[in-house]
Amino acid sequence: MIKLSYSTFGLTNLDFIRSIEAVDRAGYPGIELAFHRDQFNPFDITNEYLAAIKKRLDTLDVRAACVATASHFFTPSRPHEPSLMSPDLAGRKRRINLVRRGIEVARKLGVPLVTFGSGFIREEHVTHPSVNPRELLVDSIHQCLKELRGDEDITLLIEPEPGMYIETLEEGLGLVHEVNSPRFQLHLDLCHNYCSERDYLNALSKAAPYAKFLHVSDAQEGCNLKIVKAADNLKLDLNFASYLIYFPEFAEYLLVHRDHPIYFYDESPNVEQTKRIESILGSANISQPPVFVDYNSLFAGATPLDDEIFTYLISVPGLSYDVLERARPILLYLRSTKDACGKLLMDKMAANTLTGIVHFHEIPGEGTMDFAASFKALTDNGFSGYASVELYHHVASWEKALNDSYRHLSQFV
Repeated sequence: MIKLSYSTFGLTNLDFIRSIEAVDRAGYPGIELAFHRDQFNPFDITNEYLAAIKKRLDTLDVRAACVATASHFFTPSRPHEPSLMSPDLAGRKRRINLVRRGIEVARKLGVPLVTFGSGFIREEHVTHPSVNPRELLVDSIHQCLKELRGDEDITLLIEPEPGMYIETLEEGLGLVHEVNSPRFQLHLDLCHNYCSERDYLNALSKAAPYAKFLHVSDAQEGCNLKIVKAADNLKLDLNFASYLIYFPEFAEYLLVHRDHPIYFYDESPNVEQTKRIESILGSANISQPPVFVDYNSLFAGATPLDDEIFTYLISVPGLSYDVLERARPILLYLRSTKDACGKLLMDKMAANTLTGIVHFHEIPGEGTMDFAASFKALTDNGFSGYASVELYHHVASWEKALNDSYRHLSQFV
């Protein structure tokens, strides 16, 4: 049986207790309580405030289903950092402490689930290959599990996410089996799974027995683009994605695209670099010469595309924050510049996923996901619990998102 829920992460411009009341008025049986640096900050909230939250929940029909410990919590420009597998112990301990605070809040409010993600392979991992990120992640999870008491019913959940170290449901199941604790299970985000699973419904079916909670949002197809560092052994599959290749010696970028190869430069490339560009394009069977675009001519200010591009860039693993930030004006150029035929160079949102589906949470019913089939695959294979709508991209239009989501999803549960 699936019951609908709504995450306060989509209501962050409201007072926290008001957000709970709004979910209750909209008719949702459940609510996810999500940490947020400005709205529900576990480093600021007092026992008295938690008692007020519990008292208000006790007077409403809505039930607190899960505490989300907010991957986006610490540094706004670098969401998900530090993670549970940060090479720096101090960073790992900050994230562990946040999860522990989630457990404490769940304990005081009588909430049975606490959720978190694995984090990404970052430049720090690439430059320290002797450090095993999986060992760090597993150890951190065990540290979090130690916080649980034997006489309480709280389960910790891992949420696979596009681009993260734990990205697919198979990887999530592997981690659950390795940690080997009945109090560590899966949190499925249907948008994430739709982005990461080529056989989506079959993957949901296999994961269902280990899943204790769902996130729900819609998604749609985009333009798959991979940002990678230049190397001699690059394997480029243009049937899978286009590529933005970063050259660290120049801090310049080559777009490898069937129809629009482009080199973004600070200074005109020398003979050696020109040959390298030609060789890379030739290896991808692109015969036409690239267009050369002066990087410094690109617009780098604020635009309505910022949320989309930010969401894309934070999902790219293995490269430094500065490399990704320097790519931002290029993404904007591709999404706003038309070719000779009047078509945008990139006419859909940028995706960095295994399927080309965009990791951008849309209101249910406004994308291409089949919720009836998704829910059936889960319930037929043993899932029973809350499906919480998570729409942090729609905070400004929260009333529409809250009510439209309920209207669309209630027909399937």
